[in-house]
Amino acid sequence: MTVSNLPPIHPGEILRDLYLEPLDMTPYALAKHLNVPRTRVERIIAEKTSITTDTAMRLAKFFKTAPEFWLNLQNAYDIKIAAQAMESDLAQIKELAAA
Repeated sequence: MTVSNLPPIHPGEILRDLYLEPLDMTPYALAKHLNVPRTRVERIIAEKTSITTDTAMRLAKFFKTAPEFWLNLQNAYDIKIAAQAMESDLAQIKELAAA
């Protein structure tokens, strides 16, 4: 199993730094455009909560991206966090030998 050595980047950081800040858009304004509670966007950009499928669909529609983009960011983050937490357990698992 190979996991990148790069630090985990929460999708909220991407949303905040690459989308909201360049547009000078507040979390409240984005929430209004997405028709979601303001707290949902605030928690994502504060890196306190994950991007759900529902949110990914809304972000993709608004920013003209693919929902997979947002979900892949979330999955990559989740995998890196889990790999760090499970490092010693995973080290004890022997890999399947080639036949």
